[in-house]
Amino acid sequence: MLPNQRREKILDLLKEDGSAKVVDLAKLFKVTEVTIRQDLEKLEAEDLIVKEHGGAYIKNVEDQVKSFSLVHQENLDKKAAIGEKCLEFIESGDTIILDSGSTTTEIAKKIKSSGLKNLTVITNALNIALMLGTATDIEVIMTGGEFKPPTLSLTGQKAADFFKGLNVQKLFLATAGISLKSGLTYPSISDIVVKKAMIDAAEVAYLVADSTKIGKSALASLGALGLIDYIITDAGIKEKHLSVFKENEVEIILAK
Repeated sequence: MLPNQRREKILDLLKEDGSAKVVDLAKLFKVTEVTIRQDLEKLEAEDLIVKEHGGAYIKNVEDQVKSFSLVHQENLDKKAAIGEKCLEFIESGDTIILDSGSTTTEIAKKIKSSGLKNLTVITNALNIALMLGTATDIEVIMTGGEFKPPTLSLTGQKAADFFKGLNVQKLFLATAGISLKSGLTYPSISDIVVKKAMIDAAEVAYLVADSTKIGKSALASLGALGLIDYIITDAGIKEKHLSVFKENEVEIILAK
């Protein structure tokens, strides 16, 4: 991995987890601690992070938590269209899992104003829980786990263990990147066990991702595209990517 690629992955990880230690980053990227410190110094010089003794943290994370705003706010028009499309696959009386993320937050917004009745929503996202928790016809259930400030989510083994023994009708799963080689990818390793547990608990798995994420790769791989049943994306998806999903027997649903 080239230095600029490594720094990009480090920044993605910090945007996901909020902070990281030098020693952990060195093990993760298989480089020396000196190299990681140099990477962090460069990222700090670009005003992207703040270094601290033994590690670093993302800038403005405290303000983001206080305002309950997510880091990833790009392509919101595409994400809103995907959220609207997802309503076609949710019925009154359903029990669903809503993963954390900006696209699933758009789904939650659409659900809140949809008029759906007797809906049960299981989520690891604090912002989604607060958004839907006041709706009289929606029961919200939260996982446990470790708190990640930038994504307002709960993660780790405790979050994953929550899904053991559950049988849920539908999962709406987020992703950071869909690699044609590595499959579903995420910036944080701690999320992998949670996503896998969500998939195992659901009868049907819908991957929700705007077209800009297709063909990109994040740090950690969850597994092949065959883990999901459907992908709901926007009309900007490239023709070459359409064929890859079809080859992996993943049905594509386009939000107009």
